Amino acid sequence: MRLVLIRHGETYWNEERRIQGGGSDIELNEVGMKQTVRLASFLKVESIDRVVSSPMKRALVMAQAIAKEHKLPVEVKEGLREIEVGEFEGLPLSSLSGSFSQLLMKWWEGGIRKLPGGESFAELQKRCWGAVEPLLAGHDENGTVVVVGHYFVTLAIIFRVLGFPLEYLPRFRIDSGGISIIELADYGSRLVTFNDTSYLWEGCGRKAGRRR
Repeated sequence: MRLVLIRHGETYWNEERRIQGGGSDIELNEVGMKQTVRLASFLKVESIDRVVSSPMKRALVMAQAIAKEHKLPVEVKEGLREIEVGEFEGLPLSSLSGSFSQLLMKWWEGGIRKLPGGESFAELQKRCWGAVEPLLAGHDENGTVVVVGHYFVTLAIIFRVLGFPLEYLPRFRIDSGGISIIELADYGSRLVTFNDTSYLWEGCGRKAGRRR
């Protein structure tokens, strides 16, 4: 079966380059809404069995647009909320030395240590996988499940399925509206698409997702 992982579209905080975790339910901006329309149109021809979403507005709006094209309900999973970043919530990225991923690596120490007032990577990955794993049971080998979530939620799922070590985290980036696809079969799992934003290159006001 296929697991289609989608990061939500651009929000006002993405545009302002502010850290946006699970503590801020920020809405999509105009660019993000255009991305949502284009994504729903792009996926219209796909065969999709289920649409699952984080409860946060920036993901849920996109999930609802996709589901509407397929006459499916949206299944909301609390476990797919973005990582709790605690004291870093809302801070401008310009205030950090280095990338946010590099900062997280300093705090997480193998995935166990928590962010100040927030979560560890191990906690994030456990709750994300707890929301996704039941979705995979009972589907036939040709089934497709769409999961609309967030930057670190998507990476947590990819790392869990493929067994990537935490140290690889700064080597990956997912843009707003980015699509990643994992195929799960008897022979194992493989990442066949990562951060595809080609469908957004026209009509969204700027190239897809250069903001976090």
